[in-house]
Amino acid sequence: MNKNQKQVLQYIIDHPLLSSKEIHKGLSINIGYATVKRALTSLQDAKHIAVQGAGRGTKYLISTSYAILHTIDVDHYFETEIDDRHIRADFNLELIPSVLSDIPLFSEEELNHLNALQTTYTDNIKTLSAAQYAQELERLAIDLSWKSSQIEGNTYSLLETERLLKEKETAAGKHKDEATMLLNHKEAIDFIITHPDYLSPIELRRIEDTHSILVKDLGIDRNIRNRRVGISGTNYLPLDNEYQIREALLHTCTLVNAKTNVFEKSLLLLVLLSYIQAFNDGNKRTARIVSNACLMSNNYCPISFRTVDSMVYKKAMLIFYEQNNISAFKNIFIEQFEFAVKTYF
Repeated sequence: MNKNQKQVLQYIIDHPLLSSKEIHKGLSINIGYATVKRALTSLQDAKHIAVQGAGRGTKYLISTSYAILHTIDVDHYFETEIDDRHIRADFNLELIPSVLSDIPLFSEEELNHLNALQTTYTDNIKTLSAAQYAQELERLAIDLSWKSSQIEGNTYSLLETERLLKEKETAAGKHKDEATMLLNHKEAIDFIITHPDYLSPIELRRIEDTHSILVKDLGIDRNIRNRRVGISGTNYLPLDNEYQIREALLHTCTLVNAKTNVFEKSLLLLVLLSYIQAFNDGNKRTARIVSNACLMSNNYCPISFRTVDSMVYKKAMLIFYEQNNISAFKNIFIEQFEFAVKTYF
C-alpha cells in the first residue's frame, strides 16, 4: 500500500461505515477526493475493505479477513483504557462456523518459514535414539508445565518445577494447589505423549477429558459452565448459555477437523478454546495442551511457550477477545514453534 492508501485504510478502521465523501472530509491530510476514490478502489481490489449499500449510499468498512489478520500495534492498543476501547464485547456467533472456515490464517511466507522449521525438526529427530528423543520430550514437557502454569499465576520457578515433577519435592512456602496444577499439567502432557492420536480427530468429549486432567483436585467444576464468567482486563463477555457454549465447541471441532494445514489447526485450537471459555477455569491451560496434541498427532514439533512473556501472551489473547484479530497471537505461535525446534530437537 502507498501512503494515501494506508491513511485511508486506517481512517476506515477508526471510523467504519462512512461514505467516500465523509472519509475525504474526515481525513486530516490534504489530498483530493479523486485520490481518496482511487485509494478506496485499490483497497477494495486487495480485499482490505468491503462495502455496504450501493451508489450514493455506499459505505466502507474493513473486510472480515483484514479485520482478523491485519497487524495491530499491541502497545498502542493498550494505551487506551478498558472502558474507552472500541471492542466487540459479545461473543461473535459467526466467527467459528462461517468466517474462519474461508480465511487462510498464515501468509505464504509464514507457511514457508514454518514448513522449513518442521523439516528441520523431522531431520533432527531422525538422528536421535528413542532414549534421546524421550529425554528431549521430557525437557519440553517440564518447560510447558512450568510456563503454562506461570501464565495462570503459578509462582513456582522453573527449577522448582523440575524438582517437583522429577522428584515429587514441593517448594517451601508455596500453596499446595500450585504443585497440583503443575503435576496435572505433566499428567496431561504424558497422556498425550502416550496416546498421540487421542485428540485426532478433535472431539468435544476428549477436550472435556483433557480439561478434567488439568483441573483434578483443584476444586474446579469439570463440566461446561452454565453461568456468566468475567475475564480480567477486558469488557468482553463470553457466552453464558450452556447450549450455546457446547454448540460453539462443536463448531470448533468441525472447523479444525476440516482444515488441512496442521499449523492452522493448532493455532485455531489455541485461540478458540480460550475465546469460548467453556469451563469455569482452566480454559487456556486446556487450549495449550489440546493445541500441542494436534501438533504431536501429526508428528509436528510441540511447543513449550517457555520464552513468551506472560503479559505479552495475555495481551495477544485480549486482542483476539475484543477484536477477533489473530495477528499478535499468530506471531507468538510462530516464534514459539521456532524456539521449540531450535531448543529441544
